[in-house]
Amino acid sequence: MINFKKEEGVDFMANYILEEKESFTVLGFGTELMSHYTDYAGISKEKAAFWEGIKQDGRLDTLKAIATNDYIFAVNEAVNNKLMHYAGVMTASLLPEADRVIQFPKGEYLVVQGEAKTSDEMSHMLTGIAFGQVLPEAKDFAYVGGPNATVEMGLRNGLVFGEVWIPVVRK
Repeated sequence: MINFKKEEGVDFMANYILEEKESFTVLGFGTELMSHYTDYAGISKEKAAFWEGIKQDGRLDTLKAIATNDYIFAVNEAVNNKLMHYAGVMTASLLPEADRVIQFPKGEYLVVQGEAKTSDEMSHMLTGIAFGQVLPEAKDFAYVGGPNATVEMGLRNGLVFGEVWIPVVRK
């Protein structure tokens, strides 16, 4: 367990580990993020609108119906020089209307665990810890690209819990 400091100066605890994962695929619906990759507020707004849309139009329920587990993936991936964001699930099924089958490679992953009041809060918190604190301070491993995901795993004590999975290589 590592102690991090939030920007406001409030202490909080976050678990992170390096974990070997087998390759896996996520089937998803996606959107191209048009904000510059450094425009955190713009990207957050686009992602929130995307998630609201797929919840309202039933695409998220369609994915959940064919999922092999209860995990909901929020995937970020650069595809053909475009920043893409997907809502997805692990499944052995295919949907003709789905936008992408996302391949995650076998290898080591940075895994940060946490919980928050909402899926959105959990995703922001875990992504911020991973990309804003753990990866910049890591001396033995680095993220070199590829899809990464926030994984909503369920509810516990009224809070959404999950992890962020980021493929890494040893330095």
